[in-house]
Amino acid sequence: MVALIDQGLVAEHNAGLLADLNADYEALAGMLSRRGVDIETLTAAAQQFAVALPSWGAGTGGTRFARFPGKGEPRNVFEKLDDCAVIHQLSRATPGVSLHFPWDKISDTAGLREQAHGYGLYFDLVNSNTFQDQAGQAHTYKYGSLTAQDAAAREQAVAHNIECIELGRALGSKGLTVWIGDGANFPGQHNLRGSLERYLDSMRAIYAALPDDWQVYIEHKLFEPAFYATTIADWGTSFACAQELGPKAKCLVDLGHHAPNTNIEMIVARLAQFGKLGGFHFNDSKYGDDDLDSGSINPFQLFLVFNELADAAQREGASFRTANMLDQSHNVTDPIESLISSAVEVQRAYVQAALVDRVALQEFQQSNDVLNAAQILKKAFRTDVSPILAMARLRAGGAVDPVAAYRRAGYREKVAADRPPKAGASSSGIV
Repeated sequence: MVALIDQGLVAEHNAGLLADLNADYEALAGMLSRRGVDIETLTAAAQQFAVALPSWGAGTGGTRFARFPGKGEPRNVFEKLDDCAVIHQLSRATPGVSLHFPWDKISDTAGLREQAHGYGLYFDLVNSNTFQDQAGQAHTYKYGSLTAQDAAAREQAVAHNIECIELGRALGSKGLTVWIGDGANFPGQHNLRGSLERYLDSMRAIYAALPDDWQVYIEHKLFEPAFYATTIADWGTSFACAQELGPKAKCLVDLGHHAPNTNIEMIVARLAQFGKLGGFHFNDSKYGDDDLDSGSINPFQLFLVFNELADAAQREGASFRTANMLDQSHNVTDPIESLISSAVEVQRAYVQAALVDRVALQEFQQSNDVLNAAQILKKAFRTDVSPILAMARLRAGGAVDPVAAYRRAGYREKVAADRPPKAGASSSGIV
Protein backbone atom coordinates (compact mmCIF):
# COMPACT_ATOMS: atom_id res chain seq x y z
CA MET A 1 0.00 0.00 0.00
CA VAL A 2 1.33 3.45 -0.96
CA ALA A 3 2.07 5.63 2.09
CA LEU A 4 2.25 9.42 1.71
CA ILE A 5 3.56 9.86 5.27
CA ASP A 6 6.89 8.09 5.80
CA GLN A 7 6.17 4.92 7.80
CA GLY A 8 9.57 5.21 9.46
CA LEU A 9 8.52 8.57 10.88
CA VAL A 10 5.25 7.04 12.11
CA ALA A 11 7.13 4.14 13.71
CA GLU A 12 9.52 6.54 15.45
CA HIS A 13 6.57 8.62 16.65
CA ASN A 14 4.85 5.51 18.02
CA ALA A 15 8.00 4.24 19.74
CA GLY A 16 8.22 7.45 21.76
CA LEU A 17 4.68 6.99 23.06
CA LEU A 18 4.60 3.21 23.44
CA ALA A 19 5.58 2.95 27.11
CA ASP A 20 2.87 5.36 28.23
CA LEU A 21 0.30 3.71 25.96
CA ASN A 22 1.07 0.24 27.32
CA ALA A 23 0.74 1.52 30.88
CA ASP A 24 -2.57 3.24 30.16
CA TYR A 25 -3.87 0.22 28.25
CA GLU A 26 -3.01 -2.18 31.06
CA ALA A 27 -4.62 0.12 33.64
CA LEU A 28 -7.80 0.36 31.58
CA ALA A 29 -7.76 -3.42 31.01
CA GLY A 30 -7.72 -3.97 34.76
CA MET A 31 -10.58 -1.57 35.39
CA LEU A 32 -12.69 -3.09 32.62
CA SER A 33 -11.91 -6.60 33.80
CA ARG A 34 -13.49 -5.75 37.15
CA ARG A 35 -16.64 -4.90 35.18
CA GLY A 36 -16.46 -8.22 33.36
CA VAL A 37 -15.36 -6.59 30.09
CA ASP A 38 -12.50 -7.91 27.93
CA ILE A 39 -10.45 -5.02 26.58
CA GLU A 40 -9.15 -7.10 23.67
CA THR A 41 -12.71 -7.61 22.41
CA LEU A 42 -13.22 -3.85 22.39
CA THR A 43 -9.90 -3.21 20.68
CA ALA A 44 -10.75 -5.70 17.95
CA ALA A 45 -14.11 -3.98 17.49
CA ALA A 46 -12.40 -0.58 17.25
CA GLN A 47 -10.13 -1.95 14.51
CA GLN A 48 -13.17 -3.05 12.51
CA PHE A 49 -14.99 0.27 12.76
CA ALA A 50 -14.93 2.56 9.72
CA VAL A 51 -16.39 5.93 8.78
CA ALA A 52 -16.15 7.34 5.25
CA LEU A 53 -14.54 10.66 4.36
CA PRO A 54 -16.22 13.33 2.24
CA SER A 55 -14.02 14.33 -0.68
CA TRP A 56 -15.21 17.93 -0.32
CA GLY A 57 -14.18 17.94 3.34
CA ALA A 58 -10.53 17.84 2.33
CA GLY A 59 -10.87 21.43 1.15
CA THR A 60 -11.60 24.58 3.09
CA GLY A 61 -15.29 25.32 3.48
CA GLY A 62 -16.91 28.67 4.01
CA THR A 63 -19.88 30.65 5.22
CA ARG A 64 -22.71 32.41 3.41
CA PHE A 65 -20.56 35.55 3.51
CA ALA A 66 -17.09 34.46 2.48
CA ARG A 67 -14.67 31.66 1.88
CA PHE A 68 -11.04 31.92 2.98
CA PRO A 69 -8.86 29.44 1.03
CA GLY A 70 -6.52 27.24 3.02
CA LYS A 71 -2.84 26.58 2.48
CA GLY A 72 -2.12 23.69 0.14
CA GLU A 73 -5.74 22.68 -0.28
CA PRO A 74 -6.52 20.15 -3.00
CA ARG A 75 -7.41 21.47 -6.44
CA ASN A 76 -8.91 18.33 -7.95
CA VAL A 77 -10.27 14.93 -6.97
CA PHE A 78 -6.87 13.20 -7.27
CA GLU A 79 -5.36 15.59 -4.72
CA LYS A 80 -8.40 15.17 -2.50
CA LEU A 81 -7.75 11.43 -2.59
CA ASP A 82 -4.15 12.05 -1.54
CA ASP A 83 -5.34 13.91 1.55
CA CYS A 84 -7.90 11.21 2.35
CA ALA A 85 -5.12 8.62 2.11
CA VAL A 86 -3.10 10.53 4.71
CA ILE A 87 -6.09 10.62 7.06
CA HIS A 88 -6.62 6.88 6.75
CA GLN A 89 -2.93 6.06 7.00
CA LEU A 90 -2.72 7.77 10.38
CA SER A 91 -6.20 7.05 11.80
CA ARG A 92 -6.84 3.59 10.26
CA ALA A 93 -10.57 4.28 10.58
CA THR A 94 -11.44 5.96 7.26
CA PRO A 95 -11.03 3.56 4.30
CA GLY A 96 -14.04 4.88 2.37
CA VAL A 97 -14.26 8.10 0.34
CA SER A 98 -17.55 9.66 -0.72
CA LEU A 99 -17.44 11.67 -3.95
CA HIS A 100 -19.68 14.58 -4.96
CA PHE A 101 -20.64 15.21 -8.57
CA PRO A 102 -20.09 17.29 -10.58
CA TRP A 103 -17.35 18.63 -8.26
CA ASP A 104 -15.43 15.34 -8.57
CA LYS A 105 -16.50 14.35 -12.08
CA ILE A 106 -13.69 13.11 -14.31
CA SER A 107 -13.49 10.91 -17.39
CA ASP A 108 -10.68 8.71 -16.03
CA THR A 109 -12.68 6.73 -13.48
CA ALA A 110 -10.39 3.74 -13.94
CA GLY A 111 -7.34 5.81 -13.04
CA LEU A 112 -9.06 7.23 -9.98
CA ARG A 113 -10.14 3.80 -8.83
CA GLU A 114 -6.59 2.50 -9.32
CA GLN A 115 -5.20 5.38 -7.24
CA ALA A 116 -7.69 4.65 -4.46
CA HIS A 117 -6.81 0.95 -4.49
CA GLY A 118 -3.12 1.79 -4.18
CA TYR A 119 -3.89 3.77 -1.03
CA GLY A 120 -6.05 1.01 0.44
CA LEU A 121 -9.20 3.09 -0.09
CA TYR A 122 -12.55 2.39 -1.71
CA PHE A 123 -15.40 4.61 -2.87
CA ASP A 124 -18.40 4.84 -0.60
CA LEU A 125 -21.73 6.50 -1.50
CA VAL A 126 -21.79 9.07 -4.28
CA ASN A 127 -23.61 12.39 -3.93
CA SER A 128 -25.52 14.44 -6.48
CA ASN A 129 -25.68 18.23 -6.68
CA THR A 130 -28.85 19.92 -7.87
CA PHE A 131 -28.58 22.75 -5.33
CA GLN A 132 -26.23 24.76 -7.54
CA ASP A 133 -26.27 25.79 -11.17
CA GLN A 134 -23.22 24.52 -13.05
CA ALA A 135 -21.39 26.07 -15.97
CA GLY A 136 -23.20 25.39 -19.24
CA GLN A 137 -26.32 24.13 -17.52
CA ALA A 138 -29.42 24.56 -19.68
CA HIS A 139 -32.01 25.08 -16.92
CA THR A 140 -31.64 26.85 -13.59
CA TYR A 141 -32.34 25.34 -10.17
CA LYS A 142 -33.09 28.76 -8.67
CA TYR A 143 -36.72 27.77 -8.14
CA GLY A 144 -36.18 24.08 -7.52
CA SER A 145 -34.65 20.97 -9.04
CA LEU A 146 -36.48 17.68 -8.43
CA THR A 147 -39.54 19.72 -7.42
CA ALA A 148 -39.27 22.50 -10.00
CA GLN A 149 -42.40 23.77 -11.70
CA ASP A 150 -40.45 23.62 -14.96
CA ALA A 151 -40.58 20.04 -16.28
CA ALA A 152 -37.33 20.55 -18.19
CA ALA A 153 -35.49 21.53 -15.00
CA ARG A 154 -36.85 18.44 -13.26
CA GLU A 155 -35.76 16.21 -16.14
CA GLN A 156 -32.30 17.77 -16.04
CA ALA A 157 -32.03 17.10 -12.28
CA VAL A 158 -33.17 13.49 -12.72
CA ALA A 159 -30.67 12.97 -15.54
CA HIS A 160 -27.86 14.30 -13.32
CA ASN A 161 -28.73 11.84 -10.57
CA ILE A 162 -28.79 8.96 -13.03
CA GLU A 163 -25.39 10.09 -14.33
CA CYS A 164 -24.13 9.99 -10.73
CA ILE A 165 -25.31 6.39 -10.47
CA GLU A 166 -23.36 5.47 -13.60
CA LEU A 167 -20.22 7.23 -12.36
CA GLY A 168 -20.62 5.49 -9.00
CA ARG A 169 -20.94 2.09 -10.65
CA ALA A 170 -17.68 2.69 -12.52
CA LEU A 171 -15.97 3.50 -9.20
CA GLY A 172 -17.38 0.55 -7.28
CA SER A 173 -19.88 2.48 -5.18
CA LYS A 174 -23.17 0.91 -4.05
CA GLY A 175 -25.36 3.88 -3.20
CA LEU A 176 -26.52 7.40 -4.04
CA THR A 177 -27.26 10.16 -1.53
CA VAL A 178 -29.82 12.74 -2.64
CA TRP A 179 -30.16 16.08 -0.88
CA ILE A 180 -32.05 18.95 -2.44
CA GLY A 181 -32.32 22.56 -1.32
CA ASP A 182 -35.78 22.84 -2.84
CA GLY A 183 -38.48 24.68 -0.96
CA ALA A 184 -40.07 28.09 -0.49
CA ASN A 185 -39.03 31.36 1.07
CA PHE A 186 -42.52 32.89 1.00
CA PRO A 187 -46.00 31.57 1.80
CA GLY A 188 -47.77 30.90 -1.45
CA GLN A 189 -44.54 30.57 -3.41
CA HIS A 190 -45.53 27.02 -4.28
CA ASN A 191 -48.18 24.47 -3.45
CA LEU A 192 -46.80 22.54 -0.47
CA ARG A 193 -48.43 19.25 -1.44
CA GLY A 194 -47.70 19.69 -5.13
CA SER A 195 -43.97 20.17 -4.53
CA LEU A 196 -43.75 16.85 -2.71
CA GLU A 197 -45.72 15.15 -5.46
CA ARG A 198 -43.21 16.43 -8.02
CA TYR A 199 -40.34 15.30 -5.78
CA LEU A 200 -41.72 11.78 -5.63
CA ASP A 201 -42.27 11.65 -9.38
CA SER A 202 -38.64 12.67 -9.91
CA MET A 203 -37.35 10.23 -7.31
CA ARG A 204 -39.29 7.36 -8.87
CA ALA A 205 -37.34 7.90 -12.09
CA ILE A 206 -34.05 7.90 -10.13
CA TYR A 207 -35.09 4.85 -8.13
CA ALA A 208 -35.90 2.96 -11.33
CA ALA A 209 -32.32 3.54 -12.53
CA LEU A 210 -30.75 1.99 -9.40
CA PRO A 211 -28.83 -1.28 -9.94
CA ASP A 212 -30.21 -4.25 -8.05
CA ASP A 213 -27.50 -4.05 -5.38
CA TRP A 214 -27.75 -0.29 -4.84
CA GLN A 215 -29.68 1.90 -2.43
CA VAL A 216 -30.72 5.55 -2.53
CA TYR A 217 -30.39 7.58 0.66
CA ILE A 218 -32.79 10.47 1.25
CA GLU A 219 -31.24 13.26 3.31
CA HIS A 220 -33.50 15.73 5.09
CA LYS A 221 -32.63 19.25 6.20
CA LEU A 222 -34.76 21.47 8.39
CA PHE A 223 -33.97 24.76 6.66
CA GLU A 224 -31.65 26.65 4.33
CA PRO A 225 -31.75 27.82 1.66
CA ALA A 226 -35.56 27.49 1.84
CA PHE A 227 -36.41 29.27 5.08
CA TYR A 228 -40.20 29.13 4.96
CA ALA A 229 -40.78 25.55 3.83
CA THR A 230 -38.12 23.00 2.86
CA THR A 231 -39.56 20.14 0.81
CA ILE A 232 -37.68 17.35 2.65
CA ALA A 233 -37.42 19.07 6.03
CA ASP A 234 -37.72 16.29 8.59
CA TRP A 235 -37.37 12.59 9.24
CA GLY A 236 -41.10 11.99 8.88
CA THR A 237 -41.17 13.30 5.32
CA SER A 238 -37.99 11.40 4.52
CA PHE A 239 -39.50 8.22 5.96
CA ALA A 240 -42.76 8.63 4.07
CA CYS A 241 -40.91 9.13 0.79
CA ALA A 242 -38.64 6.13 1.42
CA GLN A 243 -41.71 4.00 2.13
CA GLU A 244 -43.38 5.24 -1.03
CA LEU A 245 -40.36 4.52 -3.23
CA GLY A 246 -39.58 0.98 -2.06
CA PRO A 247 -37.07 -1.24 -0.24
CA LYS A 248 -33.98 0.26 -1.91
CA ALA A 249 -34.82 3.72 -0.48
CA LYS A 250 -33.50 4.55 2.99
CA CYS A 251 -33.27 7.63 5.20
CA LEU A 252 -30.01 9.41 5.93
CA VAL A 253 -29.59 11.29 9.23
CA ASP A 254 -27.27 14.29 9.30
CA LEU A 255 -26.56 15.25 12.90
CA GLY A 256 -26.48 18.95 12.00
CA HIS A 257 -29.79 19.22 10.16
CA HIS A 258 -32.16 19.51 13.11
CA ALA A 259 -33.74 22.16 15.28
CA PRO A 260 -31.77 22.89 18.48
CA ASN A 261 -32.32 20.30 21.21
CA THR A 262 -33.99 17.79 18.88
CA ASN A 263 -33.86 14.23 20.23
CA ILE A 264 -31.83 12.82 17.35
CA GLU A 265 -31.25 9.46 19.02
CA MET A 266 -35.02 8.91 19.09
CA ILE A 267 -35.19 9.60 15.35
CA VAL A 268 -32.48 6.97 14.91
CA ALA A 269 -34.46 4.49 17.00
CA ARG A 270 -37.68 5.09 15.04
CA LEU A 271 -36.05 4.72 11.63
CA ALA A 272 -34.20 1.58 12.75
CA GLN A 273 -37.41 0.09 14.15
CA PHE A 274 -39.17 0.39 10.80
CA GLY A 275 -36.24 -0.69 8.66
CA LYS A 276 -35.55 2.65 7.00
CA LEU A 277 -32.36 3.81 8.73
CA GLY A 278 -29.82 4.03 5.94
CA GLY A 279 -26.89 5.93 7.33
CA PHE A 280 -25.38 9.07 8.82
CA HIS A 281 -23.53 12.24 8.07
CA PHE A 282 -21.61 12.83 11.28
CA ASN A 283 -20.89 16.38 12.42
CA ASP A 284 -21.90 18.65 15.28
CA SER A 285 -24.03 21.74 15.68
CA LYS A 286 -24.60 24.58 18.12
CA TYR A 287 -27.48 26.65 16.75
CA GLY A 288 -28.40 25.21 13.38
CA ASP A 289 -26.83 23.49 10.41
CA ASP A 290 -23.25 24.33 11.34
CA ASP A 291 -21.37 21.23 10.11
CA LEU A 292 -18.92 21.51 13.00
CA ASP A 293 -16.35 18.82 13.83
CA SER A 294 -17.93 15.63 15.14
CA GLY A 295 -18.06 15.49 18.94
CA SER A 296 -16.86 19.07 19.32
CA ILE A 297 -20.09 20.38 20.90
CA ASN A 298 -22.19 17.50 22.20
CA PRO A 299 -20.25 14.23 22.49
CA PHE A 300 -22.95 12.77 24.76
CA GLN A 301 -25.51 13.07 21.98
CA LEU A 302 -23.11 11.28 19.64
CA PHE A 303 -22.76 8.52 22.24
CA LEU A 304 -26.54 8.24 22.60
CA VAL A 305 -26.89 7.83 18.83
CA PHE A 306 -24.40 4.96 18.94
CA ASN A 307 -26.20 3.50 21.92
CA GLU A 308 -29.31 3.20 19.74
CA LEU A 309 -27.24 1.68 16.94
CA ALA A 310 -25.82 -0.89 19.37
CA ASP A 311 -29.36 -1.73 20.49
CA ALA A 312 -30.49 -2.10 16.89
CA ALA A 313 -27.52 -4.33 16.07
CA GLN A 314 -28.34 -6.53 19.05
CA ARG A 315 -31.95 -6.83 17.90
CA GLU A 316 -31.33 -7.26 14.17
CA GLY A 317 -28.07 -9.16 14.14
CA ALA A 318 -25.60 -9.19 11.26
CA SER A 319 -28.21 -7.87 8.83
CA PHE A 320 -28.16 -4.45 10.50
CA ARG A 321 -25.65 -2.00 9.08
CA THR A 322 -25.53 1.68 8.26
CA ALA A 323 -23.51 3.81 5.84
CA ASN A 324 -21.44 6.17 8.00
CA MET A 325 -19.71 9.31 6.75
CA LEU A 326 -18.25 12.53 8.12
CA ASP A 327 -19.78 15.69 6.66
CA GLN A 328 -18.13 18.86 7.89
CA SER A 329 -17.07 22.33 6.83
CA HIS A 330 -13.60 23.36 7.99
CA ASN A 331 -13.28 27.12 7.98
CA VAL A 332 -10.58 27.83 10.57
CA THR A 333 -8.74 24.51 10.98
CA ASP A 334 -6.60 22.28 8.81
CA PRO A 335 -9.21 19.98 7.18
CA ILE A 336 -6.95 16.93 7.55
CA GLU A 337 -6.55 17.52 11.28
CA SER A 338 -10.29 18.07 11.76
CA LEU A 339 -11.21 14.94 9.83
CA ILE A 340 -8.70 12.84 11.77
CA SER A 341 -10.05 14.18 15.06
CA SER A 342 -13.65 13.63 14.02
CA ALA A 343 -13.01 10.06 12.89
CA VAL A 344 -11.49 9.35 16.28
CA GLU A 345 -14.49 10.89 18.09
CA VAL A 346 -17.01 8.85 16.11
CA GLN A 347 -14.96 5.71 16.76
CA ARG A 348 -14.83 6.65 20.44
CA ALA A 349 -18.64 6.84 20.66
CA TYR A 350 -18.88 3.45 18.96
CA VAL A 351 -16.58 1.81 21.53
CA GLN A 352 -18.24 3.58 24.46
CA ALA A 353 -21.64 2.30 23.31
CA ALA A 354 -20.20 -1.23 23.29
CA LEU A 355 -19.41 -0.74 26.99
CA VAL A 356 -23.06 -0.35 27.99
CA ASP A 357 -24.18 -3.18 30.27
CA ARG A 358 -27.35 -4.00 28.34
CA VAL A 359 -28.52 -6.74 30.71
CA ALA A 360 -28.39 -4.38 33.69
CA LEU A 361 -29.90 -1.57 31.64
CA GLN A 362 -32.87 -3.70 30.68
CA GLU A 363 -33.40 -4.79 34.28
CA PHE A 364 -33.42 -1.18 35.49
CA GLN A 365 -35.79 -0.20 32.71
CA GLN A 366 -38.19 -3.03 33.53
CA SER A 367 -38.19 -2.15 37.23
CA ASN A 368 -38.60 1.59 36.48
CA ASP A 369 -35.33 2.37 38.25
CA VAL A 370 -34.88 5.55 36.28
CA LEU A 371 -31.78 6.89 38.00
CA ASN A 372 -29.78 3.68 37.71
CA ALA A 373 -30.83 3.23 34.09
CA ALA A 374 -29.46 6.68 33.30
CA GLN A 375 -26.28 5.97 35.27
CA ILE A 376 -25.63 2.83 33.24
CA LEU A 377 -25.32 5.02 30.16
CA LYS A 378 -23.29 7.67 31.95
CA LYS A 379 -20.87 5.04 33.25
CA ALA A 380 -20.08 3.90 29.70
CA PHE A 381 -19.87 7.46 28.39
CA ARG A 382 -17.52 8.60 31.17
CA THR A 383 -15.08 5.76 30.49
CA ASP A 384 -11.99 7.11 28.73
CA VAL A 385 -11.41 4.60 25.94
CA SER A 386 -8.53 6.59 24.40
CA PRO A 387 -6.00 3.78 25.11
CA ILE A 388 -8.22 1.34 23.19
CA LEU A 389 -8.42 3.66 20.18
CA ALA A 390 -4.67 4.32 20.23
CA MET A 391 -3.86 0.62 20.54
CA ALA A 392 -6.21 -0.19 17.66
CA ARG A 393 -4.40 2.35 15.49
CA LEU A 394 -0.99 1.06 16.53
CA ARG A 395 -1.84 -2.54 15.72
CA ALA A 396 -3.28 -1.54 12.35
CA GLY A 397 -0.15 0.40 11.40
CA GLY A 398 -1.48 3.87 12.18
CA ALA A 399 -0.27 6.54 14.57
CA VAL A 400 -0.74 6.50 18.34
CA ASP A 401 -1.35 10.28 18.21
CA PRO A 402 -2.38 10.85 14.57
CA VAL A 403 -2.60 14.65 14.64
CA ALA A 404 0.83 14.96 16.29
CA ALA A 405 2.33 12.56 13.74
CA TYR A 406 0.72 14.51 10.90
CA ARG A 407 2.18 17.78 12.13
CA ARG A 408 5.58 16.22 12.63
CA ALA A 409 5.55 14.92 9.06
CA GLY A 410 5.09 18.43 7.63
CA TYR A 411 2.63 17.19 5.02
CA ARG A 412 0.70 20.47 4.79
CA GLU A 413 3.84 22.48 4.15
CA LYS A 414 4.95 20.04 1.46
CA VAL A 415 1.69 20.07 -0.46
CA ALA A 416 1.46 23.85 -0.10
CA ALA A 417 4.62 24.06 -2.21
CA ASP A 418 3.24 21.54 -4.73
CA ARG A 419 -0.25 23.09 -4.90
CA PRO A 420 -0.03 26.81 -5.59
CA PRO A 421 -3.39 28.57 -5.19
CA LYS A 422 -5.54 28.56 -8.30
CA ALA A 423 -7.53 31.74 -8.82
CA GLY A 424 -11.25 31.21 -8.48
CA ALA A 425 -10.92 27.51 -7.56
CA SER A 426 -12.80 26.03 -4.65
CA SER A 427 -11.78 22.55 -3.61
CA SER A 428 -14.88 22.04 -1.51
CA GLY A 429 -17.42 23.54 -3.84
CA ILE A 430 -19.16 25.12 -0.84
CA VAL A 431 -19.11 28.88 -0.33
